[in-house]
Amino acid sequence: MDVAGVDASSEGATMLEPRRPALSWGVKIRRKLKSVAPFLGRFRPMVGQCCHQCTPESLGLKLLCNSPPLGFENLTCVNETHTRYRGWLVRRVCCLLFVWGREVHLSHAGDRRLNVLTSERVKKALLTTRATGETRPTELGMPEVTGYFGRLLELTETFISPALLRLVCWVMLKFFSLMFYSVQLNLNQLAALHRTTRLKTPLIYVCLRQSPVDHALICLTLFCHNLRVPYTLYPAQAQQTWLRPILKRLGVILLPKDTDSEQDAEMDSLYSPVMTSFIGELLREGAGLSVGVSAGRGQGGQWIARVRQAITDGLVPDVGVVPVGVSYDCLPRHFIHPQTGLMSALRFVVSLLKGDHRGSVRIHFAQAFSLKEMCESGKCRVDGGRPLQELLLSAVLNERIDSIFGQKDVSWLLPPSVMPELTPAERQQTIALTLHLMYSSTKSMAVMSTSLMACLLLHKHRKGVRVSALCRDICWLLEEVLFRNTDVGYGGSLVGLVHHALSMLRPHLLIAAAPPTKEPVIVPRPDPESLLTLSQHCDLLTHIFIHAAVGACAVSAMLREVVGCGGGGDLEFDVVLGQAELTEKILQLTHLLSPGYIPPCQTAHGFALDAADCLVQCGVLVMEEVQRATPVCDFMKRQGVLSWRTSDNPDQSSDSDCEEPDTRSYKLSQPSQCPEMLFFLCSLLSVQLRALCWTLESLHYLPLPTTETACVSQLHMLLKNRAQLDKVHYESSSIDLVRMALRTFIDLGVLIEDTREDVYLDIGPLFAQCENKEKLLQFFSQFLYK
Repeated sequence: MDVAGVDASSEGATMLEPRRPALSWGVKIRRKLKSVAPFLGRFRPMVGQCCHQCTPESLGLKLLCNSPPLGFENLTCVNETHTRYRGWLVRRVCCLLFVWGREVHLSHAGDRRLNVLTSERVKKALLTTRATGETRPTELGMPEVTGYFGRLLELTETFISPALLRLVCWVMLKFFSLMFYSVQLNLNQLAALHRTTRLKTPLIYVCLRQSPVDHALICLTLFCHNLRVPYTLYPAQAQQTWLRPILKRLGVILLPKDTDSEQDAEMDSLYSPVMTSFIGELLREGAGLSVGVSAGRGQGGQWIARVRQAITDGLVPDVGVVPVGVSYDCLPRHFIHPQTGLMSALRFVVSLLKGDHRGSVRIHFAQAFSLKEMCESGKCRVDGGRPLQELLLSAVLNERIDSIFGQKDVSWLLPPSVMPELTPAERQQTIALTLHLMYSSTKSMAVMSTSLMACLLLHKHRKGVRVSALCRDICWLLEEVLFRNTDVGYGGSLVGLVHHALSMLRPHLLIAAAPPTKEPVIVPRPDPESLLTLSQHCDLLTHIFIHAAVGACAVSAMLREVVGCGGGGDLEFDVVLGQAELTEKILQLTHLLSPGYIPPCQTAHGFALDAADCLVQCGVLVMEEVQRATPVCDFMKRQGVLSWRTSDNPDQSSDSDCEEPDTRSYKLSQPSQCPEMLFFLCSLLSVQLRALCWTLESLHYLPLPTTETACVSQLHMLLKNRAQLDKVHYESSSIDLVRMALRTFIDLGVLIEDTREDVYLDIGPLFAQCENKEKLLQFFSQFLYK
């Protein structure tokens, strides 16, 4: 029986002794579970296929589905069967023999520096900087270039040393075997990669930026399977001086010396031409690249533009792009919040040796697609996007919805200050490619057991749940995930799954024994760090359920309007939702989503229609067909149900009212009580919506105008204080959500940018009025599940 209302701190619940070994509570949970047969092997969806709209020819190659199931492999499990030798001694040095037997493609710097220096793009940039007096005159043919330009050219001397690569890969195999329980690879996907290499085109591996471990795992995987190790684009500074030359010999391209951030480097007039020529030289040599993209800060798009520029310049005929999804059970804390210093490093090493909270990793390599085909197909595009102000302000301030149809402009992902040499068409094409790669990389990721557990505890059983009820919900959520063609990163019995997930999340949970059966009750810890960690585990599931979540929030907003019109709070009557009204509500919320949720080859209106259909598939809504001979308004009057139209003013009426009426309508599947699925889906997006509301309410505390960096820092502090007062929703106060809310307010015109010297933010004149700010708050709040 589900006891979601039981709190771990309530009377009658005894906390399990924290000083007892971790196995004690684990055994107690295992005794309460019935052992079931493994259920995850019955269906495993095929993930990683390229887009059928943008790259139909690449999809037609069927590189991913032309082989029988090969199963999975643990990357860190190396034994004598991986070598050509056998024996007692081999079993002790098998890892070393395995690494030294791998094939490494030679990649020397050669004349790369001179080729970059003499390229037309760099020559033109040097002439421009000389004319403006930004740099000292320098002879182009001189190899001893000094100053910033010399430090910039040092990056072109990055290469991959075979001996050092083998040594570092051997160390990483040992290191990751301590850090992770297993690193699982799909052998079918790796076989498809081997078939892709026969096409003789350079490969670009694109993943979402989560931590430095992502690129290390990708390179190690490719090395262990005799695939060419790519150069890694990691725009950061090496904290230790001795580390920089080592990374340089491993193919890691860092920022120039004395450059603080990637944004500062892109502002320099010489950085972009040199890097564009450098990337072109690497691709011309046949080398691959490993790139990370991020939707929160708009990072990574400029590297996609430079790869595309190499094709335009004719340096390579085509490039294969491989989206990569890296999923973690539980990323080590040291990589989530990196700390410098000897003591922090020692504590990290000790935690590795103790084996605390060792989780698993699943790496998915999607099918490679042709970058040239995607650019020439014309399907992947974002040109014609409209500012968010034009799309939503009329609905927010005037309650009109005649301008919500259209695509949202996301030009801030690649602003004009970055790579100014790009034409507007090339810039828009690059933004579309970046959006598609964000979406594809996310779709390639597997759902881990910790994600399922955290999602249920945070969005369905916030006040606590018995283990037996939690197991039933995990089976239900698993089927929903598999139904949406998303793979999971685990296998085995339900007992092992629940025990492993609880072991990983143990620091963020409270476990109590509830009388009289003493069955364990699981409750999330009500502290900021625990709730933020659980919320991070839920991000992928929000992407998976985004259609249903947006649709559920729109239904919730419409039901709130019904209650506000006097319909009552119990909803005992039948509520009919017209398709047009529901689609418009979904569109409004769709425009508030961050980049990466919707591929650029799908329109916002198409997404809204899919979201409404998804609610029918979930069982939240029931679709009804109205007879065309009967007007919709007369039908509803006879049935005594409540509905509304988009326009109440006579001025908004048009000849379209005389056209054939919409023949679709929806009703709640359970009119007397809202389905539990609806509440769960609404809760998934409540984290972002609450952050928008809190940020809007906190704007008047800011000393505007102020810089964007200071604004983010101060808003983050204000949201943390608000969460402390709320004492529940700490997950809505993360720094990433603050950046997301700030970007939304800039796009809406709530804040305006002044870029004369630095980027300063000030309140927009339209929202300086409290009345308009209150309308915007009500607009956000209508979708918020409470």
